[in-house]
Amino acid sequence: MREFSEQELVRREKISKIKELGIDPFGQRYQVTDFSLDLKNKYGNFSHDELEEKNIIVQVAGRIMFIRKMGKASFFTIKDKLGNIQIYISINDVAEESYSLFKSADIGDIVGIKGKLMLTKTGEITIKCLEYTHLVKALKPLPEKYHGLSDVEERFRRRYVDLIMNDDARKVAFARPKIIRTIQHYLDDLGYVEVETPILGTILGGAAARPFITHHNAQNIDMYLRIATELNLKRLLVGGMDAVYEIGRIFRNEGMDKKHNPEFTTIEVYKAFSDLEGMMDLTEGIINACALAVNGTYEVDFLGHHISLAPGFKRAHMVDLIKEKTGIDFFTVNSLEEAKRLAIENGVELEEHFEYGHIVNAFFEKFVEDTIVEPTFVFGHPIEISPLAKKDPNDPRFTQRFELFIIGSEYANAFTELNDPIDQYERFENQLKERELGNEEANDMDMDFVEALEYGMPPAGGMGMGIDRLVMLLTGSETIREVILFPLMKPRD
Repeated sequence: MREFSEQELVRREKISKIKELGIDPFGQRYQVTDFSLDLKNKYGNFSHDELEEKNIIVQVAGRIMFIRKMGKASFFTIKDKLGNIQIYISINDVAEESYSLFKSADIGDIVGIKGKLMLTKTGEITIKCLEYTHLVKALKPLPEKYHGLSDVEERFRRRYVDLIMNDDARKVAFARPKIIRTIQHYLDDLGYVEVETPILGTILGGAAARPFITHHNAQNIDMYLRIATELNLKRLLVGGMDAVYEIGRIFRNEGMDKKHNPEFTTIEVYKAFSDLEGMMDLTEGIINACALAVNGTYEVDFLGHHISLAPGFKRAHMVDLIKEKTGIDFFTVNSLEEAKRLAIENGVELEEHFEYGHIVNAFFEKFVEDTIVEPTFVFGHPIEISPLAKKDPNDPRFTQRFELFIIGSEYANAFTELNDPIDQYERFENQLKERELGNEEANDMDMDFVEALEYGMPPAGGMGMGIDRLVMLLTGSETIREVILFPLMKPRD
């Protein structure tokens, strides 16, 4: 049996009174012609007399957020999708029955207002109500105005209330699709084609990550939720689709923190006849375009840093960055034994499967990654951690791969794509060996992909970028749960 608070009981009692007036307590269709912010932007500079002369009639709908009842005339504020606007209602302008209905309204109710724009003595754009329409009775009271949902966990569990009370949360919710649309338009204008690839698969590939495992009953086989879209998109390059991209959900059965959610969104882009340099230019262009679309500037304040996202990101080899911080030049380290000795001397932890390249990457993660502030393309990743990237022709210990780092976080990962099927087969074999040695994130052998490469994949560049982290950066959101409308939450006890 559900128990209700005193406020909730009072609101439920009002339902029958609304029905007695022949009104549906939970509303019907209502024609909205105007929105709060648009009205303020368009008419905010008009004087009282100018608005009176123009006699502008508008029709809005929204949730009541504030009421100041004053006998035969009152003020209240409604919130629509773009913001708040003040309403003036008087028994002299609406029927007595309508004014009585308003007087019984509660904060949180949804109403429709048809009225005339006016300017108050304090200079605030206001709608003088001529027709008041009850739309929805809110049966639960909203949180107290100035504190909202003070429990952060509850904000994410009850995102619908968070969006009502928290203007910053609503701003992020609208910014995210704007960023995605900007990326789509940018790539579409360059001739890329947006595609869709399967979320369920039988082979792990395209990234180093732990999967979610499910079961397909009809075929009686275990399947994985995808950890990347890479291999299917590269199959499309084999098939002759010159430039493709996919924005989609990825699933990784791993930890949760400020930067990680098990379900997240990426974009992966592949371009035939391009390479690593082409992907650097493309990645930079996407971020430049999104910054301008959302904020109107390249300048960003995030995590206590002021940075610029203007064109011209720094480009640096991983080994050179390690040398800057430690004085160790891994270009001159020619044996695994020497690399292990350096790791031990510098407090770098070694795992059983570590080869030369794993140690180089461990040095980067320990001494360099967190120190990068300005946007930096870090390239030249070791071959051991880059099973899908083309070798560096000048030093086959390294690959033509980059990661984009900003304020200590990775935002994008890109390759000159490996299109040699013989090399790819050997890389997959090495991944299987790593798994036997305990690397649970190693890739499977994907023979169908190897066979696809045997038909011939053009030289190509590919890039993957985390949409959630990009939204965090551009909206100043310090946790990934702020930019995912419904992040994964542990069930209530």
